[in-house]
Amino acid sequence: MTTSSRAPDLYPEMLRESKHFSTYNYRTYAVRRISDAFRGNKNVKDPVEVQTLVNKAKSVLERIRRQGHRGQLYSTDKLIIENQKPET
Repeated sequence: MTTSSRAPDLYPEMLRESKHFSTYNYRTYAVRRISDAFRGNKNVKDPVEVQTLVNKAKSVLERIRRQGHRGQLYSTDKLIIENQKPET
């Protein structure tokens, strides 16, 4: 798979994995950081820099997976904000 075709696959995969964080603050922080990073680098055209960014994203994805698994081992109570039902 080429670098340019792999990069768009990383974004939803990283978002999906970040939803496995057991703590609300970690989940929202991860989603925000992932979105900001991809948005900030969407205009990068240099193939070497794109490859560097893809490699960095892959290592971050592995860290997210490991941390998500660790967080499930040590679960905590949900925050009040997580228990609220959306207003209709």
